[in-house]
Amino acid sequence: MNVQRRPSSFAATTVLLVAVLTVGACSKMTFIRQDFSRQDYERTSPEVDVSGKGHNRNAAEASKHIQLAQVRMMGGDFASAESEAKKALRLDPKMADAHTVLAATAARRGAPAEAGQHYLRAAELEPGNGALMNNYGAWLCGQGRAAESLEWFDRAVAAPGYGTPAMALSNAGACAARAGQDVRAQRDLRKAVELDPNNAQALGGLAALEFKRGNAFEARAFSERRLAAAPADAAALQLASQIEEKLGDTAAAARYVQRMRAEFPQTRGSGMGDDGTR
Repeated sequence: MNVQRRPSSFAATTVLLVAVLTVGACSKMTFIRQDFSRQDYERTSPEVDVSGKGHNRNAAEASKHIQLAQVRMMGGDFASAESEAKKALRLDPKMADAHTVLAATAARRGAPAEAGQHYLRAAELEPGNGALMNNYGAWLCGQGRAAESLEWFDRAVAAPGYGTPAMALSNAGACAARAGQDVRAQRDLRKAVELDPNNAQALGGLAALEFKRGNAFEARAFSERRLAAAPADAAALQLASQIEEKLGDTAAAARYVQRMRAEFPQTRGSGMGDDGTR
């Protein structure tokens, strides 16, 4: 991940080291029988984007602090990143990037409400910035406000110049599923895959939705694409084993279970039985 230096602005993307819908940490790494009503299959962290737009004569100096904050975050020094972002905000109170970094650092230290305030403020300051709409939508969904989040993902996708609509669409699909809106979930996830055929989050979501609907063959196709698109996580392997079990290929199901246990030894059970055992 690179910080692009420019005379008065920069554009960078920060991936928070938290599972699923980063800002909310709403997924649980447990492997009992999968609860598709909660969409626990989701494991890909959405990205938190920093827009890099300044607003006043102090913007250049504030941007230097934000660039440094980005570097600190990439190095895992969130306390220093927070300090630099606060310096930037003092120089430019309307700097959305500073609020985005403060949101990320607040989430990291376990202050989700504070993080949400900063994500919302960033979105308010730049209402045409799709990345910031996506960030706030992800926070809402992570806080159990999945239905409310969908409007923000819609805004992200509609924002002119938003470079990663597949990200917002895959987030929208996952959150729609959490809200019990399976029709919308499938629509958004399919759109995400159309734009980005290797979008692991969307592929995994479609695999889970098709499995939930009883379409095991379609679920297998999406599951295989998901596993080919990005490194596997335990949930993806668990779902793959469930699909193969449903299709009657117990040998393939067992291989996925063995792989899950080998790569993720902290997991318990296969997830194929009611008590998570085989």
